[in-house]
Amino acid sequence: MTPAARVAAAIEILDMIGDGLPAEQVLTRWGRGNRFAGSKDRAAIRDHVFDVLRVRRSAAWLGNAATGRGLMIGLLRLKGVDPAMLFTGEGHAPAPLMEHEIPLPEGKMPEADAWNLPDWLTERFAEGLGDKAADTAQMLQGRAPVTLRVNTAKKNISDVILMLKETGVEVEKNPLSRTALTVVEGSRRIRNAPAYIDGFVEFQDASSQAVVDALPKAARVLDYCAGGGGKALAIAARGADAVFAHDIDVARMRDLPLRAARAEAEITQLEGSDLAQFGPYDLVLVDAPCSGSGSWRRAPEAKWLLTPEKLAQTMALQDGILDAAAALVAEGGTLVYATCSILPDENQQRVAAFLERHSDWRCTWDKTLDVSDLGDGFYSAHLTLSK
Repeated sequence: MTPAARVAAAIEILDMIGDGLPAEQVLTRWGRGNRFAGSKDRAAIRDHVFDVLRVRRSAAWLGNAATGRGLMIGLLRLKGVDPAMLFTGEGHAPAPLMEHEIPLPEGKMPEADAWNLPDWLTERFAEGLGDKAADTAQMLQGRAPVTLRVNTAKKNISDVILMLKETGVEVEKNPLSRTALTVVEGSRRIRNAPAYIDGFVEFQDASSQAVVDALPKAARVLDYCAGGGGKALAIAARGADAVFAHDIDVARMRDLPLRAARAEAEITQLEGSDLAQFGPYDLVLVDAPCSGSGSWRRAPEAKWLLTPEKLAQTMALQDGILDAAAALVAEGGTLVYATCSILPDENQQRVAAFLERHSDWRCTWDKTLDVSDLGDGFYSAHLTLSK
């Protein structure tokens, strides 16, 4: 496919997303219906689509329309590319620019368009993040770094770096965590690289790794909202005596046995009825469901789907999960609350609400990791019973 044909395909996909279909579903459907598109074509089209989703309001403003066509015109202008060079109507290229599409909009771009957030979130960012709001909104408009975690239980970091280099994957050490490597080149080669196949590395954001690094040492650890099990695997690599993983949606953990086998890690998966039987636990990690605002570079569609009502529902869920998890902590143990959110509503405010409901608990440590070139935005807090 030509670059112009890829733009035309992205326009078609964006229009379907605009009709209310999930981005991943549309991309998969388009790929199945267009077998002629090679892997590089599909990757380029996917990049166009997700680049637009990260900057949808800016692209719509610069493209004079929120249609797939307008969004791609705006995206190209944001990237410094003259859309007329690709909108030629030749072959499979989009039709040439129409008269109303040629002029750039007048005046300064509105703040919410520049921040690329819904209006209510623009206000929430300004209130909750203060001086960091504008920079954070801007940071969320780029692509997230590809980061690996070295499984130091199996291989040392220097050897892993060399192994990756031999397969065309260039990495550099990430200062957020001693086990984190940021991929500089060759990210698409990783899944076929021996270092990955043999369990020496796993995909994991550096901020997520930093959350695990900060956990106090504990013999028996429960990852209460395990999801795919990335943190449980990282905890196991640190040498805990026993690591347990639980998620209310068991299907989320379906790949964990294979990942654990590859990492040579022993992780016991528990259903809800098993939690009390195997407890209590010296450390219970609650990586709670959240807005994901700290990781919107990876899932930009989420920021457009979030509403005040959905955020309130999520906060209520977080409160309930914290209360349930607290009952599983052994005497002298630690309850750790974490989110990949940067909204204080889901972070400091949830911890404060928990402490109001449980006066015998106290917060001994908390930290916010900003969205950056090194990793996603994260928050974590350590809670213990008062003596």
